[in-house]
Amino acid sequence: MPVIGFGTWKLQGKKCRDAVLSALDIGYRHLDTAQKYDNEESVGEALHQSDISREEIFLTTKISPPNLRYNDFLDNFKTSLDKLKTDYVDLLLIHWPSLTVPIQETIKAMNKLQSDKSVKYIGVSNFSVTKTQKAMETSKTPLLTNQVHYDPFRTRSSMIEFCVQNHMMLTAYSPLARGKVSKNSLLRKIGDRYNKTAAQVTLRWLIQQRNVCVIPKAGSPEHQKENFDIFDFKLTKEEMEKIFQLQGGIKDKFRSILGI
Repeated sequence: MPVIGFGTWKLQGKKCRDAVLSALDIGYRHLDTAQKYDNEESVGEALHQSDISREEIFLTTKISPPNLRYNDFLDNFKTSLDKLKTDYVDLLLIHWPSLTVPIQETIKAMNKLQSDKSVKYIGVSNFSVTKTQKAMETSKTPLLTNQVHYDPFRTRSSMIEFCVQNHMMLTAYSPLARGKVSKNSLLRKIGDRYNKTAAQVTLRWLIQQRNVCVIPKAGSPEHQKENFDIFDFKLTKEEMEKIFQLQGGIKDKFRSILGI
């Protein structure tokens, strides 16, 4: 799973299709969508129009909570495949945990799709450590990731610890805190040292942590390029520590786990 992906939340129609095509041209190979985003068809159009082969692209989609019953799940996934214009997805996630459908029922459907070769990997999204543990114990195959909201102002130490211990990834959505990072003086000051923006510093801070990948959203090619251009510098331990202070610091037991 590529360490940086392209998120498509709130992108729809032609704007979504064009943004995905632009992201692929820039070099993104990890695309993230969901039923709830109402843009799988636009993502599918971009995949169909792009010169990048399907095998080079890591494609993720998510099934919404109302569709987590076994048969509903299978039917809805088929609809997603049709919209995406592909015969498989690389990663399929439960978008949110259900309050009414047992996790065993949904995982059973996901495992079937894996055995049918229409899904390579499975995972969850917006799950707590406890719920992720239960999903993991239920599945016949490993969970690849838990996709959660994670940014410099929101601690996820316990979840990262769980992911590291269980060989899973934490996929950070809304990693730029929906624009909040660009206004932060510390992130901007660190960025000045490397001729980078606060957003680039934030994304670098995230991927330097163990088992963390990111899926920022950007509508314009300029911001897409900015988000992707984070591999030519590295934050020091001191800088990593300072950024962790934005969420109140970290406990000593998490330092090695988080890559400090």
